[in-house]
Amino acid sequence: MLFFLTAYLLLNGMLIWQDLRYGLLPDRLTCPLLWFGLAYACINDVDLLAHKVWGAIAGYTGFAAIYWSYRLVRGREGLGYGDVKFLAALGAWHGWEALSMLVFIAALSACIVVFVCLFTAKWRQIQQNPLPFGPFLAGAGLITGYQDLFSELINFQL
Repeated sequence: MLFFLTAYLLLNGMLIWQDLRYGLLPDRLTCPLLWFGLAYACINDVDLLAHKVWGAIAGYTGFAAIYWSYRLVRGREGLGYGDVKFLAALGAWHGWEALSMLVFIAALSACIVVFVCLFTAKWRQIQQNPLPFGPFLAGAGLITGYQDLFSELINFQL
């Protein structure tokens, strides 16, 4: 179990770094995160596997619908497709029930950062460069799933 939790934290950390540095969430990191989440569900509790698979499906289809709707209306991306795959991976870890809270926390924290930047000199920088949403998704995943994920880690150490 410790292996999967370590993989979760490392892959999330690498995704945060990639998104902040390059503005991309590469498949070479999001796909293993998704598969590790499903494998963790298989090993930890097979009864929850259906919830985790539906979490991946709901995360993907929910953000894909937003991605394509915005692209059809505006003619450009408003959300990167890496964010779509990242939410699918988080859905595989946390299940479909946690997705609404996860997206709410991510969006709220992004809004707080933008609001703070309104009153600083960084506002022009945010207007010129898109705000990476991956770090907010990763943070929301940790906040949403800390009790489930880290109770395993605490029980492992005890």
